[in-house]
Amino acid sequence: MKRFLTGGILIAALAVSACTNPDRFGSDGLDANANAGANANGGIIPGSVNDPTSTAFFQQSVGDRVLFEVDQSTLTAAGRATLDGQAAWLTTNTDYQAVIEGHADEQGTRQYNLALGARRANAAQEYLVSKGVPASRLRVVSYGKERPIEICSNEACYAKNRRAVTVLAGGLSS
Repeated sequence: MKRFLTGGILIAALAVSACTNPDRFGSDGLDANANAGANANGGIIPGSVNDPTSTAFFQQSVGDRVLFEVDQSTLTAAGRATLDGQAAWLTTNTDYQAVIEGHADEQGTRQYNLALGARRANAAQEYLVSKGVPASRLRVVSYGKERPIEICSNEACYAKNRRAVTVLAGGLSS
């Protein structure tokens, strides 16, 4: 019993002494070499939201979706502004292809909503092409009402489901 007590005290002492130097791995507990690499890139972590060439940046900062009014495929002013940002990003980041998904709310028939989703995706594609994005880098697909992001029967949900979403693919050759 005395050995177990002595052994336990010894292990506890070693564990506590291992935690005495909080800066032993560099500042803030991070490897000093990792910090040097981040500083060399101006604090930009590749693939993160602050990397202007990443899909995360595209989704969060530029915006990957435009919303539409009820039974409409005409772009709103806010939609055109988002697509302007997408066009600029796609023009700068030529390694990426994009699929524009057209969506509709749950109102109406399946066939009607598939056609409406296609018109919405085509409207976004045509706008991006008019802003200089090569049509060969863009594809469209319609999901109609099959992939809602909100499920409920009120206008707040319907409004979020009436959309065109630009999904990026590629960018791996960097």
